[in-house]
Amino acid sequence: MADRRGLLIILSSPSGAGKSTLTRRLRDWDPTLSFSVSATTRAPRPGEEDGRDYHFLSEDAFRQSVRDGGMLEHARVFGNFYGSPRAPVQAAIDAGRDVLFDIDWQGAQQIQNSALGPHTLSIFILPPSITELRRRLEGRGQDSAEVIAQRMAKSWDEISHWAEYDHVLINDDLDETTRRLRVIVEAARLRRIQQPGLNDHVRALQREFEEMQ
Repeated sequence: MADRRGLLIILSSPSGAGKSTLTRRLRDWDPTLSFSVSATTRAPRPGEEDGRDYHFLSEDAFRQSVRDGGMLEHARVFGNFYGSPRAPVQAAIDAGRDVLFDIDWQGAQQIQNSALGPHTLSIFILPPSITELRRRLEGRGQDSAEVIAQRMAKSWDEISHWAEYDHVLINDDLDETTRRLRVIVEAARLRRIQQPGLNDHVRALQREFEEMQ
């Protein structure tokens, strides 16, 4: 048995608020963190690799995986399906390794309501302002004006779910937000439910106490 049970660390935000960058920074801080590589039916962007950035699936293959129970969570976003394959996540947390999820509120709800829900740590990232959110989206240079408009239109729907998360951070300073994330993760690792050996330790203390009487 692992010394502790792994966490499912969920980071959500509207597009452009910085969750992908924060996810990378957490992994740089602790290389033992596993990243849940999502499956998607959208086409790869330039420079993306199958299995590293996403598992790129056909829509038929994705739907079959959902039917087979192979997705921990899934949702349709901007006309494409996204989901988190279940098997590698289960293996990681059973081995005591934390798993990071860069997903939206729909996926977060599904994981929190699953059998693995008690082991989740959910964090929502807010932008400092809507103006700054738009500036960041435009500055990425990845999306067309039409896609940016779609993402901005969806941003408030995403933000409206902020109160469903364990922690909420305003990402107005990337370094400070990263520091706060590290503190949150370190504290969550010490939750009673994450330490499977505590019961045995307390029983040992009880036996020792009784032997002294």
